[in-house]
Amino acid sequence: MSLNDTPNSGRIHIGIFGKTNAGKSSLINALTNQERAIVSDTPGTTTDPVSKAMELLPLGPVLITDTPGIDDKSELGIKRIQKTNQELNSTDIAIIVTTEEEYSEEEQLLIEKIKNKNIPYIVVRNKCDDGKLTETDALIPVSARTGYNISRLKEVIAIKMANRINNRKIVGDLLNPGDLVILVTPIDAAAPKGRLILPQQMTLRDILDADSMALTVKEDKLEQALNSLCIKPKMVITDSQVFNKVKDIVSEDIKLTSFSILMARYKGFLKQSLEAIDAIDKLEDGDKILISEGCTHHRQCGDIGTQKIPSWLESYTKVKPDYEFSSGGDFPQDLRKYKLVIHCGGCMLNDEQMKYRAAVCQAQNIPMVNYGILISKMNGILDRAVNVFSEGIL
Repeated sequence: MSLNDTPNSGRIHIGIFGKTNAGKSSLINALTNQERAIVSDTPGTTTDPVSKAMELLPLGPVLITDTPGIDDKSELGIKRIQKTNQELNSTDIAIIVTTEEEYSEEEQLLIEKIKNKNIPYIVVRNKCDDGKLTETDALIPVSARTGYNISRLKEVIAIKMANRINNRKIVGDLLNPGDLVILVTPIDAAAPKGRLILPQQMTLRDILDADSMALTVKEDKLEQALNSLCIKPKMVITDSQVFNKVKDIVSEDIKLTSFSILMARYKGFLKQSLEAIDAIDKLEDGDKILISEGCTHHRQCGDIGTQKIPSWLESYTKVKPDYEFSSGGDFPQDLRKYKLVIHCGGCMLNDEQMKYRAAVCQAQNIPMVNYGILISKMNGILDRAVNVFSEGIL
């Protein structure tokens, strides 16, 4: 991914599902006008879900996932189907590719799963090379080989996604044109060389889109920056890791929050995190805690998830829990052994992935708290950190 690319978490995730040799890979090539997916008459060419980032007009940036056939009955095929089913947890819209007049048992089961997850879906009858089959509310006939009705399929995808696109703001709805925001961005061993981390990039862009102004400083230059200003900043947004330093520098009449807390609201699990935060006061020695991150960065000395948060938590609670960790797409389905899930802001996860994780926690009555909420609680400034939001926009 180049520096100008839209991150996958900001793309619409389109899942392509269907039986072996229904033409799923061919359909991807037809949708994108590119030979992006391997096409073969040999059954089982797609052996694992394969995702490709691309532009799909009129939608814009999308992530299309080509999945293995849902009718493979072999031992390996069953494992592949499990992977295919997992893809539903990150799918914004599903396209079910079929070639038969009647749905098979596998297709019917897949549609029921998609309906149960409230995922918009389109059934596509592929290989309609003569162009004679009529479109209905339940089915769109296409030919990936000839290109018949592919443009119509794109239109329907855009229509179904119109109400699903995330138009929420990270911070822009809290600002007025001309407001000044200070961004505190520590540069430590974990910071990527030559660039800011994704939540910082996204927040900066959102401030600019709101016609507001941004000043970016390291934590050791914050006091100097505040003293040099001729106008008072509307807000200070900091990396949660330096809350303990920043809170003493920023006066109470300036709003203060963190990138992680803003991302929790943006991803839709801030309220759930706030309702769960008191769980840390009930922890006991040996309680199992899952610390989960959406990215798969290389763990370094001083890593926030595996080192800093456990150390801070033990200092605050005076107990010693037992920690387990997950990253990237890995997230346990059975959470019953955990007393608490601590999750990052989720910037590398799309909305559906984050909703799935939040829903799994809620269904099993496992409290899930966000990094920023946790750290502000441990620093005694939770109320201040969320005071930037009114009750209606949590």
